[in-house]
Amino acid sequence: MEKILDIIEAIAHEKNISKEHAFEAFTEAVSKTAKKLTSYTSKFEVILDDDTKTYMVNKVITVVPDGDKQLFAEVGREPNIETVESDGFISLTEAKEFDDSIEVGDELKEEFILEDHGRTASANLFRELEYHLQRRIEQDLFEKYREQVGSVMLGTVNRVDADDNTHVEIGELKGVMTLRNRIKGEKYKRGDSIRALLRYVSVDPEYGLFLELTRTSPKFLESLMASEVPEIADGVVEIMNAARIPGERAKIALRTEQMNVDPIGAAVGVKGVRINAVSQELNGENIDCIEYSPIPEVFITRALSPAITQSIKVDADEKKAIINITGDQKAKAIGKSGINIRLASMLTGYTIELNEIEGVTERSPDSAEGGEVEKTKDTTALADLFK
Repeated sequence: MEKILDIIEAIAHEKNISKEHAFEAFTEAVSKTAKKLTSYTSKFEVILDDDTKTYMVNKVITVVPDGDKQLFAEVGREPNIETVESDGFISLTEAKEFDDSIEVGDELKEEFILEDHGRTASANLFRELEYHLQRRIEQDLFEKYREQVGSVMLGTVNRVDADDNTHVEIGELKGVMTLRNRIKGEKYKRGDSIRALLRYVSVDPEYGLFLELTRTSPKFLESLMASEVPEIADGVVEIMNAARIPGERAKIALRTEQMNVDPIGAAVGVKGVRINAVSQELNGENIDCIEYSPIPEVFITRALSPAITQSIKVDADEKKAIINITGDQKAKAIGKSGINIRLASMLTGYTIELNEIEGVTERSPDSAEGGEVEKTKDTTALADLFK
């Protein structure tokens, strides 16, 4: 097994894992192989020399007091458990036969040469090394993508299975977007490019190591807004909260501490170019941008727009708001299928109750007692402006 450390280093480079992790995998593989060739109660240490690219295996035996329970080990499975002498420990009396100066806690080391065990050792080492290297590769991939949880991933659709789960190729791993994480009405086919939020990295008996993707999370909306609006990406405008009913409508609360920046105007963009780009990515989802306020009454009132409220009473402890509203504004406050009031409640975190009162908020400006508004023709009031 000459130059095996060179081979391990080459494998690390090919598999895109760190050399340290590859050597850790090799150390574990050698130790496991040595135990298989002796007994599972044995203890081994593996010493690597990076300069000479060689390694050494030592069998380690710890000195314990006479009669110590560690001198015996239980092997097997119930009900066939047997008690045998442990290879990893030696009594003090036996150890003193080798050296009178030995004390409890000292370790005796004996070199263990794998090559002396022939093909059996080679075959076992190959299997163990393959297993532990694969675990290290998966661990590195897990750590790499776990750091990207909450960010938008770009991938290519590989297939859509019978349960309507969309399988996406993303780098070295595969992503899975279930039906509930897909915007209603969206359909994908093999080869389509897709952007989705990475929810978490998981290990599943069926899929192995995979990424769970979503396009329905409010965080996906926030990430898209940050990618389209430089002021959000730079932190000049802050997203305080977002609420969505995927594919239909969303509300997003924005704020800024800079007096010369309009958070709503920055998010919308010139002629709505920024917000329209995000809406298009979300399958035409309507997005309302609302200026955040730390005052609950103001924030809730803004969240219910385009409805105009008359008065509001907030119970901060119960997280409940009672709003007086006229009949002509109630439909706007509720929205189609209750979508507006639901989003306002999700955005603010308050349960909103509407109390209808008499009166009309909107009046037609072009009617006065059923007739046309009389326009004045007297301009004498303007005469002083030209003196």
